[in-house]
Amino acid sequence: MCYAAQIKADFRKFTRQYGAVLSLHQFFKLFWHKRKDQEWQKIPKAVRTAFAQDRSDDASDEERELAELVAAGDRDHANALEAELFRQKTRLAEAERALASRPTRKAENEQRIATDRIARLQQNLADLQRAAPTAEDAMIFPGYYAPVMVTIDGQRMIVPMRYRCRLPGWDVAMERKKPGTYNARRDNLETAWRELFGYRHGILAIRAFHEHVARHRMEHRELGPGEKEEGVVLAFRPDPPQDLLIACLWSVHPGEAGEPDLYSFAAITDEPPAEVAAAGHDRCVIPIKPQNVDAWLNPDRGNLAAMHAILDDRERPFFEYRLAA
Repeated sequence: MCYAAQIKADFRKFTRQYGAVLSLHQFFKLFWHKRKDQEWQKIPKAVRTAFAQDRSDDASDEERELAELVAAGDRDHANALEAELFRQKTRLAEAERALASRPTRKAENEQRIATDRIARLQQNLADLQRAAPTAEDAMIFPGYYAPVMVTIDGQRMIVPMRYRCRLPGWDVAMERKKPGTYNARRDNLETAWRELFGYRHGILAIRAFHEHVARHRMEHRELGPGEKEEGVVLAFRPDPPQDLLIACLWSVHPGEAGEPDLYSFAAITDEPPAEVAAAGHDRCVIPIKPQNVDAWLNPDRGNLAAMHAILDDRERPFFEYRLAA
């Protein structure tokens, strides 16, 4: 399973390269909605920053409105983090007073929890306010939003989509029962994913992907006597560095109760190349070749063999890996 990915931070350059149009309206609705429902952090900083910089004289009115919305969302999020930081510092002070008068397990737990949350909140604030970009700014996890290239009414477009696909006919309750739909196994494309495969194909541009693996498998050994399995996260990057065009499936569900339509997607995964398997993982995303982009984004449902041929005729970079930071 593709646990996380580092999307291409300069995705607007990607639009020029492949002749796609940014769906500014969909980005505006996403930013507006996530600002209100306190899920601002699910839009990667790299995506927000790309729009926050659109205040130049040649920017359109819609681009300037997006820049102002991003700036307001960042301020709101900073205020929420600072308010929570104040609450946790108060909680810590109360726990320390309790420990000074009469140590209890409850007070020790309160001290530990508050200390951990303060550290996370301070780091989140620092990341929010940091100007210099980092690779972490472009990371997506299941439930996060990423720019996905699709074809709509004959036009290539970049649409923000949630990285966890809500399949056709599903509701929120069904989605909660099956939370693993951020990846679509290739061997299930014509069964579980049959309503999207051959109909709604997309491409996500990434620079790297992360996977959960067992440490003993990564180290090519068996578990020792009494040793419990330990999980680690590995970052896989193509060597030499390059952009990867990951094959995806996507869906759209009408919004309810004033919410915007939900665009969501899944990355297709297949058997891994030898170096990924040697690192202890049994799946891998599929990078398609640039010359196959048009055919992939305009699938022929009557010729699924051609779609499988595109997945077979994939890019095959060598993936180096290391423990994720």
